[in-house]
Amino acid sequence: MDILFLCVVVFLFLLAIFDLSVGVSNDAVNFLNSAIGSKAAPFKRILIVASIGVFIGAAMSNGMMDIARHGIFRPEHFSFYDLICIFMAVMVTDIILLDMFNTLGMPTSTTVSMVFELLGATFVVSLIKMASDTTGLGFNDLLNTEKALSVIIGIFLSVAIAFIFGTLVQFLSRMIFSFNYKSRLKWKIGVFGGLCATAIVYFLLIKGAKDLTFMTPDVKQWIKANTLSVIGGCLVGFTIIMQLLHALKVNVLKVIVLMGTFALAMAFAGNDLVNFIGVPLTGLASYQDYMANGNGDAAGFLMGSLNGPSNTPLYFLIGAGGIMVAALATSKKARKVAQTEIGLGSQNAGDEMFGSSRLARRLVRWALSFIAWMRRVTPAGIRAWFNRRFNINDTIMEQGAAFDLIRGSVNLVLAGALIAIGTSLKLPLSTTFVTFMVAMGTSLADRAWGRESAVFRITGVISVIGGWFLTAGVAFMGAGLIVLIMHYGGHWAMFALAMLTIFIIIRSNRRFRSQAAEETGDTLFQTILTTQDQSQAWQLLLVFITEQQRKFMAFTLENYRSITGAFTKEDVKALDKAETALSRQKETLKGSRRKETLCLRQVSREMAIEKSAWFHLGNNCCMAILYNLRRINEICKEHVDNNFMPLPQRYMQDFEMVRTQVTTLFNDTLAMIDGSHTDAVGTLRRQCDEIKDVVSDMYHKLHMQLSHGDAATIGVLYVYLNTLQETREMVSNLRKYLRAYAKLRDSEFSGRPQATAVPS
Repeated sequence: MDILFLCVVVFLFLLAIFDLSVGVSNDAVNFLNSAIGSKAAPFKRILIVASIGVFIGAAMSNGMMDIARHGIFRPEHFSFYDLICIFMAVMVTDIILLDMFNTLGMPTSTTVSMVFELLGATFVVSLIKMASDTTGLGFNDLLNTEKALSVIIGIFLSVAIAFIFGTLVQFLSRMIFSFNYKSRLKWKIGVFGGLCATAIVYFLLIKGAKDLTFMTPDVKQWIKANTLSVIGGCLVGFTIIMQLLHALKVNVLKVIVLMGTFALAMAFAGNDLVNFIGVPLTGLASYQDYMANGNGDAAGFLMGSLNGPSNTPLYFLIGAGGIMVAALATSKKARKVAQTEIGLGSQNAGDEMFGSSRLARRLVRWALSFIAWMRRVTPAGIRAWFNRRFNINDTIMEQGAAFDLIRGSVNLVLAGALIAIGTSLKLPLSTTFVTFMVAMGTSLADRAWGRESAVFRITGVISVIGGWFLTAGVAFMGAGLIVLIMHYGGHWAMFALAMLTIFIIIRSNRRFRSQAAEETGDTLFQTILTTQDQSQAWQLLLVFITEQQRKFMAFTLENYRSITGAFTKEDVKALDKAETALSRQKETLKGSRRKETLCLRQVSREMAIEKSAWFHLGNNCCMAILYNLRRINEICKEHVDNNFMPLPQRYMQDFEMVRTQVTTLFNDTLAMIDGSHTDAVGTLRRQCDEIKDVVSDMYHKLHMQLSHGDAATIGVLYVYLNTLQETREMVSNLRKYLRAYAKLRDSEFSGRPQATAVPS
């Protein structure tokens, strides 16, 4: 049995390695976004700065290790076996939960997840102990509920305070600098830079460095007694330094952003991310105490020794820092999580990640009513002055940036200042919540949430906030359920859960790689949105449209063959699979259309007017083709799923001929698109008319047979008739698409085909 416990401790450390990786992937959204979004430096340089901060913060900190030892439960009343089950449940739940959020690209709080997992697992074990215990222990004797309550209060405070202050401070900053900030930096930049740098130093001293190993009680006391002197000296010194740097043509705003990135990265690693090794280290300490004093009684040996303070060996901290740095540099999930916040705060219109919700629509409607009222009561002169200061057409941003350096600086400095103030006031502010909500507040003040994006971005913010609360609930219930299974299932349950965790991790990463491969087109989309050359924008847009439509035509060919083949073979599984693919493709088409519409704004007005009709016609034809496929699949699936009569053999040859002709048509269309020419458009349109004539003849023959057919086959013939009708409409829509494709590419085609009279 002792070997089993050793294996569990080893497995906890293996999980901790992965947990550190997924933890830094999620929290990277906080200390990287402002630098990435404002393009303060190349991505590699930002990573280097953040990595140094992460490594120093992790290697020199004990963080909040005591939470895992006695912050949630009272260890003197729990046995070694109880705690091993709790620790195993916490690590398994934490990895699954955080990896799920990373895959979805949603930021969440790592501290909240760990606290509520400990709380949930301990709560269930406490119920088990109270049900069988004769000592009269209650929840107050087993649980430390005050910590969980303080975290919940911290969530509410973090969300409200950070958003309000983010909006106000950015509003004032924009009033001072405006969007055309470079013309107003001559004397203001020194004071602004001095204030920002001083706030960052204050943040490092109060929050980031408070638990560093070299911070002795004497040093902490000296800092506390001389805080005002330190801050005053820093303000004067940094103001002079920043003014001199500006005189030397150094971009002070970029310096501030990189300083803020380092400070936040250091504080996160020192106070949040390093918590992930707290659970396995406590498990190791428990195992060592049990082996020395337990005498083989795992269920009866109490763990009062955990009430002592943690003393984390330096090599564990250095190892944790190294793992986090490696994860930060290599994790693609970290970049996906970062895209969420950057997208929600982007100054430019882009592909909105979130849809529209009723609450968001109502909030936008109320906001518009309030803005209209403010305009009515505000004098015209004041409105004109504000409009000049907040003229987004004067925005100065780095190439490819989502917002400017003024906002990037405010995001980092204000987040650090609020966290430092909250810490000094003993308020459990969440660094995740503060950083995210400050960014949302500054984007609101910067008018980044316009009429066409506000509803989507408010929905995104609501989704993220909801995800935070969901984290607490899922962490509590998930850890409680897992610890219940392990407590009663014994070592077999532990082994099964370990295998399940490994399987989920592998499957999640495979799925993420598959999704990432599907999103490679976003690079071209972002390039079009950020290009300044209208002629180049049109050429890139033409490439983007062609790629998207080529994918759709290949999808149509594959699924038409699959659906019609499944109908003749009575393969209901293939029809189910096609139904899912068609529903997903509808969202893909809608997303592509929105992206292409946004890109169309980047080309010249004359070009947009000239090409918009053919652009929209091509999109409409693709959507119509998709509807044709869905109607074919719907009726075929209903027929096959109910085990009705199959298609008689005498119709198979004609149907296969039509399928072959349609396949050839789409293959020829794909070849034309791949060749980037339109010479074959006329031929392909005549080919469409030939197929329509063939299908019309079959339609007329089948209609005559239906009037004299037997009752046994009339049902399947109606399905067959619907398939032929939709096939004809699909080919007709492809014919329209080919004309739009040629016109969009500025090409004329010859050989105008003759119209054929066919039934609708």
